[in-house]
Amino acid sequence: MDGNDRVDGNIGNGDSVDVNLVLRSTRVVTPDGTRAAAVAVAGGTIAAVLPYDAEVPAGARLEDVGDDVVLPGLVDTHVHVNDPGRTEWEGFWTATRAAAAGGITTLLDMPLNSLPPTTTVEHLRIKQDVARSKAHVDVGFWGGAVPDNVKDLRPLHDAGVFGFKCFLSPSGVDEFPQLDQEQLAASLAEIAGFGGLMIVHAEDPHHLDAAPQKSSAKYADFLASRPRDAENTAIENLIAQARRLGARVHVLHLSSSDALPVIAAARREGVRITVETCPHFLTLTAEEIPDGATEFKCCPPIREAVNQDALWDGLADGTIDCIVSDHSPSTADLKTPDFSTAWGGISSLQLGLPAIWTEARRRGRTLDDVARWMSTAPAALAGLERKGAIEAGRDADFAVLAPDETFTVDPADLHHRNRVTAYAGKTLYGVVTSTWLRGVRIAERGTPAEPSGRLLERNK
Repeated sequence: MDGNDRVDGNIGNGDSVDVNLVLRSTRVVTPDGTRAAAVAVAGGTIAAVLPYDAEVPAGARLEDVGDDVVLPGLVDTHVHVNDPGRTEWEGFWTATRAAAAGGITTLLDMPLNSLPPTTTVEHLRIKQDVARSKAHVDVGFWGGAVPDNVKDLRPLHDAGVFGFKCFLSPSGVDEFPQLDQEQLAASLAEIAGFGGLMIVHAEDPHHLDAAPQKSSAKYADFLASRPRDAENTAIENLIAQARRLGARVHVLHLSSSDALPVIAAARREGVRITVETCPHFLTLTAEEIPDGATEFKCCPPIREAVNQDALWDGLADGTIDCIVSDHSPSTADLKTPDFSTAWGGISSLQLGLPAIWTEARRRGRTLDDVARWMSTAPAALAGLERKGAIEAGRDADFAVLAPDETFTVDPADLHHRNRVTAYAGKTLYGVVTSTWLRGVRIAERGTPAEPSGRLLERNK
């Protein structure tokens, strides 16, 4: 070992650091690929990524995880925590415990399903006060764009929200109304004026109204009620608005693969649009959903296997940027057997990493891909410059995974407040053996530690 491998004074930039932890593995996922390495941590920050056999400095603790894979802590930018107001559905304590157990070290909370919704600075402060003592992982907040709050968008931006969510069709809760095209244009123009980001639930209400709607326990009937055309048209209209206004937009939970060519073409011509999809669209298919099994209900819906294959192709070619949970739980009584009335939402916060890894490995993808889709890209979307990669200067956030170990999903093992899950009974690859937040272990083998998360703001 030469002098460059030491960790006892200067780490390449001339700054003196006191390394307190070295996390070592034969497989560390870095921006340059997976390799054997020792990650030196000082004051909660990655000080250096060193050769595997680098000397451990005096006073530093060595954690050798053997052949388990060290990934950057996952960043989930799409979580409905529902706190305050609907804490019987979920809450910051339970959601962030589940996140920690699943390898997620940062999440961004959606502005709706809480009471009040995050549509003013006052409402944001209420939510922050509730979350502050309950966060097991780092937590940031999206603001909401609704018909009557254009005047509140810039103050929310200045207060630190990471962007603004809107719906183009009914949200499912009365206190968070949808935007029509004129209202969307007004909000987008305001947000573009200060360089913000609009994230969009893109389903066209006219296509939904025209689709057959009936009370039914049959999944086929529900699928027919949320046609691909609703997504495709909404995305086309969003692209047109973003092009005209020079706005930056992000498509939430893409379900329809038909929209991928339109999105790719818009990008080529310079429209600033990014796209996410979710574990349930990539791992579950319409063909396998039993009638009455409303734990599988979400909007937009889980579609057919051929559609799923195309979504994976979209990830592979970069048209889809990231994978996030859209964790949207409810109490069990709201998951009635009737798909037309059951609450739409899938709880997967704790299971996203193994669910995606199980399918990714089957399709010949790597954990480098998974880290890019579930950590690096969502961090970049939100502008979280200290998150999303294992490299010097970033927060020392890690998810340690035993990728060849399997487990069968038992709802009793989940930390979500309501343990209804579409993954019950499924055998998955990938056990999260530990999760680390700024160099502190916050979960081990599914058991979270005490809260140590911080509240994040875009401008800090």
